[in-house]
Order: sequence, then C-alpha cells, then structure tokens
Amino acid sequence: MAKKTRIKAKLKKGIVTVKALASHAMLSYQEAEKAKKEVNFITYLVAKVNDKIVYEVSTSQFLSKNPYMKFQFRGAEKGDKIEITWTDLKGETQTSSAKIK
Repeated sequence: MAKKTRIKAKLKKGIVTVKALASHAMLSYQEAEKAKKEVNFITYLVAKVNDKIVYEVSTSQFLSKNPYMKFQFRGAEKGDKIEITWTDLKGETQTSSAKIK
C-alpha cells in the first residue's frame, strides 16, 4: 500500500492554497513494459472540505512519479479539514486529510 499523501493547506485573504504530494510509482504503459511490471497510475483525484468537492480531476499516465499538485479555492475557514482521495488504475484508493491553517 502506498504512503499517505502529504498535504499542506493555508488560508490567506479568504483563499485556501493546497499543496499535496502523493506517493505513487505512476508506471505508464512504456515504463511498465521496460521494467516488466504492471501498468498503474492515478486516474482520479478529489479534494473535499466539509463534504463539499473543492477540486476534482481525472488524470492519465502523464503525471510523474510521486505527483505534486497545487490548487486554490474559496469558502473554507481555518481549522476545517481537507480530505484528498485518489484512485489508481488497479482500483486502489488512498485517502489523506489535514487541517487548514
């Protein structure tokens, strides 16, 4: 199982900036063929605050190993919990959370 996603979320002037580092091998079709391993990469990522989706993305094999994501949104307060969940090609899901500072 992959390590948890590292999340930093800061509120400044009403805008929350989130930086997240997912721990994943992200093996594309070419890389997997060369390494003689199974293809696997993150295909879907969603971020929620108070059960409200604030960021949602479908991805492909274009992301690098251990992908870093940065996004911003409005409508949250300090102390709210942000929860990031991603799903990979094998169907494995990983969820991590952090408090907004």
